[in-house]
Amino acid sequence: MHALRAATVSAVLFSPVARAQKSDSAKPVVVQPGAPGAPTRTLPSSTRAALPPRSPADVEFMQGMILHHAQAVEMTAMIRSRTQNKDLRSLGARISSSQADEIKFMKRWLAARGESLSMAMPNMPSMDMSHEASHEALHETVAPMPGMLTPKQMEALQQAKGAEFDRLFLLGMIQHHNGALTMVKDLFDTAGAGQDAELFDFATDADNTQRAEIRIMESMLQKETLEEKR
Repeated sequence: MHALRAATVSAVLFSPVARAQKSDSAKPVVVQPGAPGAPTRTLPSSTRAALPPRSPADVEFMQGMILHHAQAVEMTAMIRSRTQNKDLRSLGARISSSQADEIKFMKRWLAARGESLSMAMPNMPSMDMSHEASHEALHETVAPMPGMLTPKQMEALQQAKGAEFDRLFLLGMIQHHNGALTMVKDLFDTAGAGQDAELFDFATDADNTQRAEIRIMESMLQKETLEEKR
């Protein structure tokens, strides 16, 4: 009886059908959802995900926003040596950290798609943005994108200290953030642009974050104005 049972189990385990089922279950299954009303498709296990199509406007947005963010990081770097305002220092640290992280993300996004990290700027056709935009390069760039401070504005910010620096920084960063909002709007207003999921999420998050920071800075600026009048 025991011998018969062992023989039966052996026959099942080592039969061609059992081996095939075991082999098939070991292979990963890739299922592609069909369009509404259409059936799903089972794809070969060797199938690899492909990056979604992108438009030139997507690439230009990322390249431009890298430069745009770089100026904001430069602005926040001035805070430590020019003001003791704790609220402004805290805000600046948050802006610097978030925008530096976003620069890294944008560079990875472009590199993954084989795109240049740089964009052609007026009077700077060979500017290399594979590294952080240099102090000199930013100052040679005269408002290439919405909201970016002009060389004159940056110079005034550099020369200011204390309450005057606080005021110019808040005004300048509000201008800068509003420019970023314009860039996001222009992206989504462009036909075929902003469809990439990563880019869409990034641009939407940037829009929400900068709107919130604008409200904070407007409140801080109003507080500064009231204190000056006292």
